[in-house]
Amino acid sequence: MRIIILGPPGAGKGTQAKLLSSHYGIPHISTGDIIREEIKRNTVLGVKIRGYVERGELVPDEDVIEIVKEKILLGNCGRGFVLDGFPRTIIQAKALDHILSGMGLRIDAVINLVVNEEELVRRISGRRICRSCGATYHLLFNPPEKDLKCSVCGGELYQRIDDMEETVRRRVRIYNIETKPLIGYYEEKGLLINVNGVGDINSVFSEILRKLGS
Repeated sequence: MRIIILGPPGAGKGTQAKLLSSHYGIPHISTGDIIREEIKRNTVLGVKIRGYVERGELVPDEDVIEIVKEKILLGNCGRGFVLDGFPRTIIQAKALDHILSGMGLRIDAVINLVVNEEELVRRISGRRICRSCGATYHLLFNPPEKDLKCSVCGGELYQRIDDMEETVRRRVRIYNIETKPLIGYYEEKGLLINVNGVGDINSVFSEILRKLGS
């Protein structure tokens, strides 16, 4: 299975991608995780893209395309993969088609998680990260035992710049302009599967599996 997860920031793409990865036994390729790791390690690429991420803007197509191409070509993707956070533009989608066609492969399905903007803001702006161990919390859904202290190591919790409400709304606007056209692109190819992303994680996952199975 070669699957793409689409949806606005905060729709739950990463969570559902991990579940699909485990269910089908295929790699989860998260461009967001890769980009954050590059920034954390202060690599040449990380320095180059840090400003885009902090402003809530999309990383340039050529950089993301190269990251994904390397993962597909060098990663353990023989049985398939789940792409999370890529493609984000029509240019990236066409580049992915080109990469896969050169390998005699194609995308099998595109899952589009549908979530309204206010729910997205509520989900993302409540996130907090531990500065020491990296544990993730949510002030509403998964609060720490002690206010702004990590339940694992006692470290300080902080809010990432790209999780702040103003940045979230900017990210959603950018998504609507640059990424939403992918819905039509994949719909024309007969690959798009719309799934309501509002609900508990297991219910959304069950709906994805049901629609993939059909």
